[in-house]
Amino acid sequence: MKVILSFVVGVLVGAGGLFAWLHQMPAEPARSADVRTGSLPAPAPGPTLDGQLPPAPHIMPDLSELDLPLRPAIGDAASDAGPNGAAPALPDGKLAMPVEGIDIAQVSDTFDQSRGGARNGERRHEALDIIAPRGAKVLAAADGKLVKLFTSKPGGLTLYQFDPSEKYAYYYAHLDRYADGVQEGQMLHRGDLIGYVGSSGNADAKAPHLHFAVFELTPQKQWWQGTPVDPYPLLKP
Repeated sequence: MKVILSFVVGVLVGAGGLFAWLHQMPAEPARSADVRTGSLPAPAPGPTLDGQLPPAPHIMPDLSELDLPLRPAIGDAASDAGPNGAAPALPDGKLAMPVEGIDIAQVSDTFDQSRGGARNGERRHEALDIIAPRGAKVLAAADGKLVKLFTSKPGGLTLYQFDPSEKYAYYYAHLDRYADGVQEGQMLHRGDLIGYVGSSGNADAKAPHLHFAVFELTPQKQWWQGTPVDPYPLLKP
């Protein structure tokens, strides 16, 4: 009996000591939950589309509605005045009068006259109006290729010719009709019959005339675009 009591007392004393020792140990700090705050991380950069998309389609304007030739965009060609204020260079040589039976003394320089009026948007004429009877013969003013036969609302029946260097173009408008056999691509010679004076397009039916213009082409050599050049000095003897 004494042995049993001694054993129980020993166990109790040992348990109490263990409890006291554990109670005196410093508590281990609690681990905080892994909580992430703030905005979500930015996604990793992916492949870009730079240079992979096709270029935007070039939409060609309806040239039949426009008053041609169009002026080139800035940077495509020289404007009316160069860096030193000089006018565009003139084609080499003189041009033949493009209407049979008309003398330069009968022609006024209408290049700088205004057209359109305030209601329609005033603009500079940038061409010569050579008054002549309806049906008078229109002649090529110089050698060069016939590049375009075109009908537009402003110009009516028109013809575009490049000079041999393809630096300048000659524009004949308000024709009554073309001469028989003229076609795009043919080489014209100074004085060749190309058409007849009329009043097609927006010309006054009571005042038939040839609208004659000269313009300096852009490097792209588009028949409908260029910088205007006054033809009057080129027709003077």
